[in-house]
Amino acid sequence: PLYIDINTIMKNQILPYSYDRSNLSTGILHIGVGNFHRAHEEFYTNLLLADPSQSGWAICGAMLMPQDKALYEALKSRNGEYTLTVCGRDGNDEAHTIGSLTELLWAGENPEAIIEKIADPATKIITLTITEGGYNTDRATGDFMLDTPAVAADLKRPAVPTTAFGFIAEGLRRRMERSGAPVTILSCDNLQHNGNTARRAFMTFFEAQDTALAEWAKANVTFPNSMVDRITPATRPEDIKRLNEINGTDDKAPVYCEDFIQWVIEDKFAAGRPAWEKVGVEFTDDVTAYENMKLSLLNASHTLLSYPSFLAGYRKVDAAMHDERIVRLVREFMDTDITPFVPAPGDTDLALYKQTLIERFANRSVSDQVARLCFDGISKFPVYIMPNLIKMLSDGKADLSRVAYLFAAYRHYLKFHTDDNGENFEIAEPWMTEADKALISSDNPVDFLGLSAFTATDLSKEEKFVGLYLEMCKAIAERGAMPVLESIL
Repeated sequence: PLYIDINTIMKNQILPYSYDRSNLSTGILHIGVGNFHRAHEEFYTNLLLADPSQSGWAICGAMLMPQDKALYEALKSRNGEYTLTVCGRDGNDEAHTIGSLTELLWAGENPEAIIEKIADPATKIITLTITEGGYNTDRATGDFMLDTPAVAADLKRPAVPTTAFGFIAEGLRRRMERSGAPVTILSCDNLQHNGNTARRAFMTFFEAQDTALAEWAKANVTFPNSMVDRITPATRPEDIKRLNEINGTDDKAPVYCEDFIQWVIEDKFAAGRPAWEKVGVEFTDDVTAYENMKLSLLNASHTLLSYPSFLAGYRKVDAAMHDERIVRLVREFMDTDITPFVPAPGDTDLALYKQTLIERFANRSVSDQVARLCFDGISKFPVYIMPNLIKMLSDGKADLSRVAYLFAAYRHYLKFHTDDNGENFEIAEPWMTEADKALISSDNPVDFLGLSAFTATDLSKEEKFVGLYLEMCKAIAERGAMPVLESIL
């Protein structure tokens, strides 16, 4: 044509997958088909399936929750295909059609099919993204809680499970009885030693329900540890509209994420694995150092900036990270509070890693939601904040002002539901207990330090920390989060 449609120019060119889906078979069952999984494991696997020798590693997605219905139907309408937009820090985005999710199952429609898929010896790996709180562990002891109502119900009714533990137990029981084929359960959640946590949770459930299954699992099921990393915001209705306009698509379940991606996995698989190393995944004998670095720097920094930013009125992470006060808070936290206690793995350039984190957080193309970072703090503090805080307290010389400020901001966020501008907001804490609610409602700030999220140590006995924390609580209530932040920078 003699003219060019500017709207066509502005659309991203979508990169198609380069394999024939009809030639694939599923070797992986994934439980929890959320945005992160679709931006991370599916992305790597989508790249890998271009290699014909890897055609047996397509993924079957299993959804267990009633609220998964909408996503299940959206993905089902496109046979599991969806669009992933990778947002570059340089402003250049890249859209991919992901085809690796070749089967979909939803417990609300066909729970038996999920159990049978677990039992099928062709399923060699079961991967999980069930959130930090989904492993149902006591925050003080790390023990799996058998008396949680849903878990207790599954223990009594093995054939009609509702939890991931119940589904996997029933599927593995059939597997044991039929083929005895080994299998790997691979956690992809943000937990220190996530494989160890998964093993403890599932094995405790198995032992309580079926000792024969537990004995079989000890010999035939492995639980590798892994470290996962890719910032992936929630996709809201306005994001769906925006992404479809940019990409020229009509996708009911698109995903967008940052351009950084990392996956480090302990190479301990019971029945074989994909050659993910061909597409950038790193396999190692011990992921501990990688886990500590990522959880203590990225995830802890996310938690640190989330509540002060939200109280200051910020709703987007990139906007908050263009406020020099918040950038300084994060930098000083990483350099002074974390780096002395977290050794870098291998030949990692820690200075470069930290600078990259600042750039990732500030990525305007991703524009992550502060509310997503605030979500479920009860589950995040024990994993991201408490381990390093305990090291700082033991050190005796560490500057506790930034962490005390975080605790005070978190209390203010949970207790008052109002930001510095007078705007009211709702909190989202799905794992909060009735005891937690009572501690939050108390007018004595010290009571808040007994929250279930903090029970790894008795913070109320740490005089230096408590003194700083009480000062911060009073100051935030009187002056607001940002003026108090300025006073400690």
